Amino acid sequence: MAKANTFGEPDSLKLAVVLFNLGGPDKASSVEPFLFNLFNDPAIIRLPGLLRWLVAKLISRRRAPVAAEIYAHLGGGSPLLANTEAQATALAEALADLGQVKIFLAMRYWHPMAPETVKAVAAFAPDRVVLLPLYPQFSSTTTGSSLKQWNSLAAKLGLKAPARAVCCYPSEAGLVAAMADLVRDAYQKVSAGQPTRILFSAHGLPERVIEAGDPYQFQVERTAEAVVAKLGIEDLDWSICYQSRVGPLKWIGPSTDDEIRRAGTDGKAIVLSPIAFVSEHSETLVELDIEYRHLANEVNVPRYERVPTVSTAPDFISGLAQLVRRAATGEGKLMCGEGAPICAAKLGLCPYRSGMNTLLATAGLDA
Repeated sequence: MAKANTFGEPDSLKLAVVLFNLGGPDKASSVEPFLFNLFNDPAIIRLPGLLRWLVAKLISRRRAPVAAEIYAHLGGGSPLLANTEAQATALAEALADLGQVKIFLAMRYWHPMAPETVKAVAAFAPDRVVLLPLYPQFSSTTTGSSLKQWNSLAAKLGLKAPARAVCCYPSEAGLVAAMADLVRDAYQKVSAGQPTRILFSAHGLPERVIEAGDPYQFQVERTAEAVVAKLGIEDLDWSICYQSRVGPLKWIGPSTDDEIRRAGTDGKAIVLSPIAFVSEHSETLVELDIEYRHLANEVNVPRYERVPTVSTAPDFISGLAQLVRRAATGEGKLMCGEGAPICAAKLGLCPYRSGMNTLLATAGLDA
């Protein structure tokens, strides 16, 4: 008789874990096609197919030179793939006791992309698949888009293994502990002898996306509040802000730019934490480290300290491993990492609203 593993099933069980992330160009010539893939996503540019294709072509061509300058600071390409590979390696080690577990990467806008990853997972022939986004906070523009594409491709390419997706985990204990440790280290460096404000900066979204019921902003707030509670610092001065605005639409705020200017006016040092990013990439290494640092100097912020992303912090990896274990053993095609639905009724794009019908419609999952 086969020995039972942690799942209570035979050791022959094969588990595939798919990590979803944004992706990034690996060299200068990849910048424009990467941008095209981004803006041609119907979750990003919400226009009919042909019109969206034309708009994506126009935007990517116009933005490529500026983006290429950004990536030039990083050696010509994004480090996101290497960072995600390191997380995959650490997660595999944390799940080694389960036996036949293999971690796969599925980047949304550059390689390795979902079509090649679905084929690789099918070749592995797993008994189960866990779909794990490296976006702690759910948005229809990130996790929703990735799940929709994955499900469509899995059906088309004949991947039959039962899959369960983790929709979000904004206040998962390991994530919060890892973030709090990093913020605390930075805060202690800066706050001695000078007033200090912590800014939790997240990627922004157009207001109309949030008004349509996307739970992203609510979940970002939940993460920040959990980290502040974990810090346990009395009378802490902190706020949430949003970065990376593009285009003419009105975006959620306050903007990170405005919050940096306000800190300068108030004479406050800044500890800036990337609350929605778990890996280093252009928006942390260039936008936060270079552009916003320059702005902080311009507006006379006494000191500017940027908190690293959680990356492969042991608490974070342990938290991801616990999510995988729960997802692999549970029932249903979706799992909320919070353990129960957390979004208010008005957040209709939450996976667990209307009997999950909204996510099933936007992400293409079968009920």
